[in-house]
Amino acid sequence: MLAKHFRWKAELESVDDNPYLADFYEDMEKWAFHLQVYFLNSRFRQVKKIRDSLLPTVQDRTIYEDAYIFAANLYKSGFINDRDYSNYLSLFNSMIQHVTPPDLLIYLKADIPRLIERIEKRGRSYENAIRIDYLKNLNVHYKEWIDTYDLGKLLVIDVNNMDFVKSRDDFASVVRKVDVELFGLFS
Repeated sequence: MLAKHFRWKAELESVDDNPYLADFYEDMEKWAFHLQVYFLNSRFRQVKKIRDSLLPTVQDRTIYEDAYIFAANLYKSGFINDRDYSNYLSLFNSMIQHVTPPDLLIYLKADIPRLIERIEKRGRSYENAIRIDYLKNLNVHYKEWIDTYDLGKLLVIDVNNMDFVKSRDDFASVVRKVDVELFGLFS
């Protein structure tokens, strides 16, 4: 929606063509490392594509989230072992040297009930197996990361009481906040 509004290019997370996602939700321990390497590689390709295109682009997830949120959560939850996590971080640290942070990081903050509602609304059958503790841990990792984020501008939007897809007013509120952060425009 932001891409359409601002006439930016959109880089979306590779979900439909991800060969590991459904397997991951069936057996997290077996497929966690494979899934995270796939996402890391996919995100790195997106970063390169964004840099090479020079077009204003909105990316729905950052490469930082892959490492600091999702892989860290799987490691701390025991789904990725020490050897694989060390290998993953080594790969991430090699890649990150070639990454420029985003001009603005937008964090859409939501509590667990709201996240569950949105997951159910998406209707992906393999996501039915997502555990509540997994989502809680992700939220903890997001909070820790956002609290220490220092790579650039940060916009945190609490979306618990918003539906910017259905409500024009809610979407307009998001656009105003982005305008302020990126362009210094005040509402």
